[in-house]
Amino acid sequence: MISTISLILFESWDVLVDSAPFMLFGFAVAGLLRGFLPDDFVSRHLGRGKGGSVLKASLFGVPLPLCSCGVIPAAAGLRKQGASKGATTSFLISTPETGVDSIAVTWALLDPVMTLFRPLAAFLTAMVAGFSVDLYDKEKEGPGPPLTPLNSLSSCSGSECGCSGTSSAPTTFMGRLRSGMRFAFGELLGDIGKWFLVGVLLAGMIGALLPADIIATYLGEGILPMLAVLVVAVPLYVCATASTPIVAALALKGLSPGAALVFLLAGPATNVATLTVVSKIVGKRSALIYLAAIVGCSLVLGMVGNWVYGALGLSVTDWVSRGGEEGVSLLGVVSALVLVGLIARALWKERRHDHGHTAHGH
Repeated sequence: MISTISLILFESWDVLVDSAPFMLFGFAVAGLLRGFLPDDFVSRHLGRGKGGSVLKASLFGVPLPLCSCGVIPAAAGLRKQGASKGATTSFLISTPETGVDSIAVTWALLDPVMTLFRPLAAFLTAMVAGFSVDLYDKEKEGPGPPLTPLNSLSSCSGSECGCSGTSSAPTTFMGRLRSGMRFAFGELLGDIGKWFLVGVLLAGMIGALLPADIIATYLGEGILPMLAVLVVAVPLYVCATASTPIVAALALKGLSPGAALVFLLAGPATNVATLTVVSKIVGKRSALIYLAAIVGCSLVLGMVGNWVYGALGLSVTDWVSRGGEEGVSLLGVVSALVLVGLIARALWKERRHDHGHTAHGH
């Protein structure tokens, strides 16, 4: 029992060390986006129109560091400001499926091809969903539900997001920089960090407990492992960053690139709670189109992914294996310790803030 736990912790530590420097880089970029992107940038470009706004919504959502819980109030704010159902749906898909932090971790734990293919696939899925909603949902466009308005990049709902309200934005360069970094390594890290650590622990359990050839033995290749992954990913809550170490661990067990991509796309964008709220924001018909687009595009793009890797003669499994053989770097160890410390600090602040509110309520 002790040896099994030790092996799980060892595997998890390896994943954490490999990914920590890129996580810190991704959060720093997220902080720059928050600090220097105008608060009304997204809503100004998506607040009116249809065709062009779907394209913009798909593009804007790719780098934004919001999880599936955080994107909900932001999307509700867009609807309140006049964004079409199609643009709102596109934003709801491309934003949680990828972001600067998850792109950085994909580079660290998977390979360059998946690092490029993942945001491209998220963009294409969002485009298909957005245009499909505008084409097939002809119900009268309303102003949207009276939910939380768009609140820059930190819009979140629910205690699991670890976000709080924001004050007026600073105007000086250093003020914006400090504000952005406080957001990235405070609110955002408190939101995503705990889920990332859960993903790292799950990756360690997969690496330690599952036989090396289990996927090839029981699922084989082709579309079957994609369907199996889809069944798990659709109802599961996992953010884009946390899904990456899980996929990396499964790749070492023989998961195909296409099935890996299916999990990376469907996992972050779909879960039972998200689908319920999406139906309130854009309506039940658009919510069904949203889900169908994610499922259909994930499978099609997964098959394309398998073809691309086959044509290039590449293997995610071999790439991840080579990454693990490079050994532990001092930068990785220091970054891992810093990252864990920052996550613990952010969670402690969030917990203290919640306790303060509870005490004040009583």
